[in-house]
Parts: sequence; C-alpha cells; structure tokens
Amino acid sequence: MKGLIIIYTGNGKGKTTAAYGSALRAVGHGLKVKIIQFVKDNKIQSGENKAMKSFGVDVEILGKGFVGILGDKLSIEEHSKSASEALSRLKDGIQSKNYSLIVADEILGAIYSGLIPEAEVIEILKNKSDGISVILTGRNASGKMIKLADTVTEMKEIKHHWQKNILSQKGIEF
Repeated sequence: MKGLIIIYTGNGKGKTTAAYGSALRAVGHGLKVKIIQFVKDNKIQSGENKAMKSFGVDVEILGKGFVGILGDKLSIEEHSKSASEALSRLKDGIQSKNYSLIVADEILGAIYSGLIPEAEVIEILKNKSDGISVILTGRNASGKMIKLADTVTEMKEIKHHWQKNILSQKGIEF
C-alpha cells in the first residue's frame, strides 16, 4: 500500500470528521490506526474518541484546548509543551511502523500558532515509511504543507451556528 499524506484544511467544519471517517474506513479493513490530537482539550471526552477507542483505535488527546479562544487562560508555553509532546508521539508512531494510518488532528493549527516548528513536521513526514498514511487537519495549511501532501481538501465555511450564538452541541461537534 502506498502511504499518502492527506490534508483537511480551511475555515469550514468537517476537518476532524473527515479524518475520523477515513480512520473508521481503515479500521473496517483491518488496518491499525492511531489518532493524535494536538490542540483539542484533553479534559473533554468526545463521542468520536469514545467510539474510536471502542474499535481499538489508539487515541491520544494531548492538547490543552484551543489557543487564545473559548476562554483559554493557558500560556503559549503550556500549549507549546503539549503540542511538542504530540509531535514526539507522531514521530514515534511513524517510526514504529505499527500503524497503517495516523491522524494528526489539529496539527496545522499548532504549526500556524507557532506551537511546533513546521520544518520539523515536514522532516518527519518526508522520512515516513511508504506504507504509512498520515492525515493532517486544521486551519491555515501553509503552501509548504500543501506542496508536500498528496491530497488536500479545503473545507469552506458558508454559514456557522456560532454566528447565532449557538454553542457546540454534544453528539454533533464533540
């Protein structure tokens, strides 16, 4: 199997959902999957992570929450430390060759926010085994990341319920 680098980016909803759909498809074919969340809050037990774990997916939620929004009070250093740990886990997962698919959820946001160096992510991806696919999600994929990827999909926001002051819904967004 040819390992691909896939990016789901853009301001619209559905980046993580698309990545998790691909992970579910891989599990359905008996492939070993790992999901690493770079930014999302490790204190929130999302429905998709509960479901993935029930299918035997290795899920690591290493984020401390979104940086600078939704009441975030943590320092950049705290966010950077957790994102660096997630990057280390990504590298370990790729080097272990134990997985056919690794989802690096919100890694692009971690790069854009300056939490982890883009050059290090690119180096890790360039050195991955050919049999491992990696899905990267998050807003603001850079030109370098887009050039490196085999497939890039941009989610475009047309309308969002936050514009009506409707918060995230359990079972829909988490």
